Amino acid sequence: MFQRTLLISLSLLVLLCACGGPGDSATVPKAEPAGVTFSDLGEHVVHFNAQTTDQLPRQFATQYNLVRSDEIAMLSVSVIRKSDNVPVNADVTVKAVNLTGQLKNFDMRKIEESGEVTAIYYIGDDNIRNRETLVFDISVKPDGEDRVSEVRFKRQFYSD
Repeated sequence: MFQRTLLISLSLLVLLCACGGPGDSATVPKAEPAGVTFSDLGEHVVHFNAQTTDQLPRQFATQYNLVRSDEIAMLSVSVIRKSDNVPVNADVTVKAVNLTGQLKNFDMRKIEESGEVTAIYYIGDDNIRNRETLVFDISVKPDGEDRVSEVRFKRQFYSD
């Protein structure tokens, strides 16, 4: 019985050694380039970003009542007038779905930060799972515009 167990163990060890590891001929997948984070709408440019909230500075999360977690995604959208590079108010709505078609609820709320130029952006958040990919459809209607513009992008999220 001992010899049989030893023989099986040695056979498995030889098989594992024969498999080796990645050598010089191994192909290493290339990292995907970062996706586009803005869209030109003619008179305006829409900037957007999605990330997990654990990446936010603690002060920002506290100030805007956000929970810092690698299981919560936050979407940020801002609309800039191209003629003078000034942020503008806009109607911003978002529809987000994962790859299985589950709808995510990113209720957008307006944030204004005073400064030399008042920053205006819209944020929303929702729970996500590790390796979940979301497709964001953002509808934007800047103040003073008659038409609604659509922006689509997708992002995959990772948590530990």
